[in-house]
Amino acid sequence: MTRVLRRFRSLPIRSRLALLVAAAVAFAVAAVAVTCWFIVQGKLYEQLNDDLQDGAKPQSLGQVQLLLRACPQTPEGNTSTLRSHSIYLQLVKADGTACVSSNSEGKVKVTDADKSVIKNASSGDGHFRNGTDEDGNAVRVLTVPLIVTQGIGGPPALYPDAALSVAVPLKGTQSTLNELALILLLVSGVGVIGAGAAGLAVARAGLRPVDELTDAVEHVARTEDLNIRIPVEADSEDEVARLSRSFNSMTSALASSRELQQQLIADAGHELRTPLTSLRTNIELLTRSEETGRPIPEADRKALLSSVKAQMTELASLIGDLQELSRSEGQRGERVQVISLEDTVEAALRRARLRGPELTINADLQPWYVRAEPAALERAVVNILDNAVKFSPDGGTIEVALHDGALTVRDHGPGIPADELPHVFDRFWRSPSARALPGSGLGLSIVARTVEQAGGQVTLAHAEGGGTVATVRLPGAPTPPPEAP
Repeated sequence: MTRVLRRFRSLPIRSRLALLVAAAVAFAVAAVAVTCWFIVQGKLYEQLNDDLQDGAKPQSLGQVQLLLRACPQTPEGNTSTLRSHSIYLQLVKADGTACVSSNSEGKVKVTDADKSVIKNASSGDGHFRNGTDEDGNAVRVLTVPLIVTQGIGGPPALYPDAALSVAVPLKGTQSTLNELALILLLVSGVGVIGAGAAGLAVARAGLRPVDELTDAVEHVARTEDLNIRIPVEADSEDEVARLSRSFNSMTSALASSRELQQQLIADAGHELRTPLTSLRTNIELLTRSEETGRPIPEADRKALLSSVKAQMTELASLIGDLQELSRSEGQRGERVQVISLEDTVEAALRRARLRGPELTINADLQPWYVRAEPAALERAVVNILDNAVKFSPDGGTIEVALHDGALTVRDHGPGIPADELPHVFDRFWRSPSARALPGSGLGLSIVARTVEQAGGQVTLAHAEGGGTVATVRLPGAPTPPPEAP
């Protein structure tokens, strides 16, 4: 059985569907054919039983007198006429012997069921059975208690020591049933073969979109071409159409992801080239000084070492930002939890005050709880505060507020030109006026991605009176949910 299941599972899906359809039809046809055969058999036997009951009625027993003469132990009397055309007729005695009518087709073998009719003659019940005659031919037998009449017009009387057996041949009935079984078998076979062919045709037609999808997947695996699409009818909502739409969506997402990946690699390569070139130049100067024995003036040497340190710090920051952007959604989703945005902003403010000790940072924070990744959200708030610190004038003021899920950070710096506002969240984009300042151009891009993953929005706009105001809106509540710690 296990081997058969394995071979079945190894077949193509269209062959399995065709076999399943054929098997289902075969089962249904077999059930109908068997039911039909038994119904016809029951009807034919019911007709034979009616004929036997008509033949066993007292008023139709015209031949009983001849039987009584052949069996002198039975009482004589007036009897009716017995019809004997193609019929077996005999009297069965209590000892199991039979007296056969001269008009009978032959002698029917007596069984214990016939004797029991004599023993229970008072009940008046007869017994139907299938039996054989002395030549082995199949017959349908009815054995009933023997009823005779005493004199002309006398009342019928039950004779307790004998029973009347009436039988008819089953040859015609069995021949009819055999022919019916053959016809049903032929029709069932044709139906199963037709069902298998129809199932194969339906499977081919129904799985044609799956074949197209398979060809498309194989094409993508072979050529890595993600621009292929499977045509889908707009109003189709079946499983194959949904699968095709999902495949198209998947290839679109993969193509977009590949394009973003290539763009990220290109941008990262461009951004890494500048600090690496500067590092290489400074290190070559220091190495050449050592090799030639011409020492660099101490002030210049310190300047070179400070430049190398600053460039390495910038490289480390850039690499950290690239790692943050390369993290998958699944890695982020595992760390999402309910956190206090107020506490997150407080932690970010402590770091911002260390980076700009000469600045005044005023904070007005109210409780607000959100679902986000704690480390990523704190990094995003730190990036916003770092931008405010970076562009604030010496001795300036930064105003931070958190009310009803809206976090605002306002500085009093030069502000952002209106034509540059649409690009502030692009990767590696830096304002021309800020390219001399440290930074990778990824800070606000990380902010936008983190906030969007938390279900919020972030915007930058001009502030009244000068400067820039950054607004972060996150869905949440002023109190934590019951399941949150």
